[in-house]
Amino acid sequence: MELLDGIGKLSGVGPKRVALLSQLGIVTLFDLLMYFPRAYIDQMTVTPFSRLSAGMEATVSGVVASVRERRSGPGGRLAVLTAYLSDGTGYLAMTWFNQPFLKKKLDAGRRIFATGRVDYAYGGHGGLAMTQMSAFEILEDGEGAPRGGMLPVYATKANLNQNFFRGLMAKAFSRKPELPEVIPEGVRKRYGLMGRDQAVAAMHFPKSSGEISSARARLAFEELYLIQCGLLLLKKRTREKEQGVRHLMSGGLVQKVEASLPFRLTGGQSKAWREIAADMEKPVPMRRLVQGDVGSGKTAVALLALVKTVENGYQGALMAPTEILARQHYETFSRLLQDTEVRIGLLSGKLTAKQHEEMLAAIAAHDVDIVVGTHALIQDKVVYDELGLVVTDEQHRFGIAQRAELNRRGAKTPDVLVMTATPIPRTMTLTVYGDLDVSRIEELPPGRKPVRTFARTEERRALIYAFAKKEIEAGRQAYVVCPLIEESEEMELPSAEAIYQELSGGVFRGIPCGLVHGKLKPKEKEAVMRSFYEGKTKLLVATTVIEVGVDVPNATVMVVEHAERFGLAQLHQLRGRIGRGKYQSYCILIGGGKEGMANERLRAMERTASGFDLAEADLRLRGPGQFFGSMQHGLGDLKVANVLRDTDILLRARRAAMETMEEARDMRYVIEVLRINYRDRFGNILDA
Repeated sequence: MELLDGIGKLSGVGPKRVALLSQLGIVTLFDLLMYFPRAYIDQMTVTPFSRLSAGMEATVSGVVASVRERRSGPGGRLAVLTAYLSDGTGYLAMTWFNQPFLKKKLDAGRRIFATGRVDYAYGGHGGLAMTQMSAFEILEDGEGAPRGGMLPVYATKANLNQNFFRGLMAKAFSRKPELPEVIPEGVRKRYGLMGRDQAVAAMHFPKSSGEISSARARLAFEELYLIQCGLLLLKKRTREKEQGVRHLMSGGLVQKVEASLPFRLTGGQSKAWREIAADMEKPVPMRRLVQGDVGSGKTAVALLALVKTVENGYQGALMAPTEILARQHYETFSRLLQDTEVRIGLLSGKLTAKQHEEMLAAIAAHDVDIVVGTHALIQDKVVYDELGLVVTDEQHRFGIAQRAELNRRGAKTPDVLVMTATPIPRTMTLTVYGDLDVSRIEELPPGRKPVRTFARTEERRALIYAFAKKEIEAGRQAYVVCPLIEESEEMELPSAEAIYQELSGGVFRGIPCGLVHGKLKPKEKEAVMRSFYEGKTKLLVATTVIEVGVDVPNATVMVVEHAERFGLAQLHQLRGRIGRGKYQSYCILIGGGKEGMANERLRAMERTASGFDLAEADLRLRGPGQFFGSMQHGLGDLKVANVLRDTDILLRARRAAMETMEEARDMRYVIEVLRINYRDRFGNILDA
């Protein structure tokens, strides 16, 4: 078979299985080869139950003694299935959430192999449970114990079990051609990397955990190296081949606006502003990120940059991720610039067709100096007279493809300033923002009250909501945040709805409550958020759609349900929604218990106010997770590399990519690889 042949050419893969495999992103033979196991069970190192202890990572094997099924959470929306296993030396509980289909497989007497973290069972009076399973295998009826050695475990769908996948991989490897190499030979030798073909085979048919580690390291290096090369080439091309807007030194207008701000810039703001101003005064396009904690004053720095471009005769654009946030920026800028002649415009979806046409005409005629809106601001129908600067709020929603779009805006490429409040460890910025220069604002403005944070268990829930009600009755507002349920994302909506129904019909009866989540239509979401912003809604029940949200100074309480399901960075982002006014604010994290790694994160939230410190703590505490998540927008999916775990590999890949930039032959080799593998991400550098 050829690498791009359809998967249906393999025996045993009929039309139904082709359709199921395509839902997993497997369409060709190459897709199948790159569909790596999500975990492994090491059957050579099974630990007897009697030797297990809390906090231990282990592989275990036991027979199902009994099964218990129950409902949990608000309205009983969470299905909890617990199997009690025996191995002759002791007992161990295993729990699954929202996976009722497993009940049919968990008959008494069935054998289970599993790998994961052992901890005290919640409410188990000292009993042990495997609380975080990275892999498990329920043997089918009549099936003997699996083969010895490393057993790959794949992410599957119904009707595609593990045995099917393992058999399919064996057929695929018997018919595949050799995989082409994508890393230059000199780089492979210098960094001691195994061959690509060997690494892929070792991922699917490993002989030992050591072989898995070596193969994984090679493939993770490959992904990170190619992305780093692409980002460095993008940066190199921007600096060498694009004509930017060269701004003059700041004059009277910038000085007037800075002097009129209702506060003095902090040291961090001043440093960031100096770096931005220096970039804007160079002839090459600025590509700078301002990374600042929630409330650190990034917007004030962005305003000065926009005023600088206006002072030089250009137009500026500020893009926000949501309509309501765009309007909030527009109102803030209008207030701060009311004593100047700077003309502000808002390009909003709420404009009538006539108003929209008039605003487009005003932008094209340069009758507007600063335009505020969503990402529609860089669409083809928006024509600027001379665009000098684009500011984007929340970088991970404005990826490489959008930045590349700006390069086609005219003879001169506008400067780009991106802002994020997402706290990201320094090493991760190399991957997420590899084509940008980075400024960091690490201190908060003086006088801002820190948010008091408390981690509490379910038993305190009634008292917590009584406290939130008391704050509302005193004139304040409150958020209640519900998590995505990891085991079944379809449960996100009912979970949020159930809590809303429980609270609005119970302790908060008679108090105006709202519900917002990702499945609402944009106009519905906008209406709910605006009602809360205007103070009409007093309690807002939400999923993480409020993570990047509006500034509501009157909101003083945030309750996070099942807080152990969130990473530290996300919890900190959520906490940043409160503490923005003159009142003391409180963030209350309701967790599942007092033990385990998840609750260490909650205790870190109690102790630490700095988002950057929490991001570093997340690296230490969190296992494979979703920290990278949406921030890799524009970089493509990482199938192997995990930037939380693979800091060392990332730094080596970055160093290798920088060396490649200095070696013409290797660079030509890599550009060809990028042309084939990353055309949609780095197309604008490959056509040069």
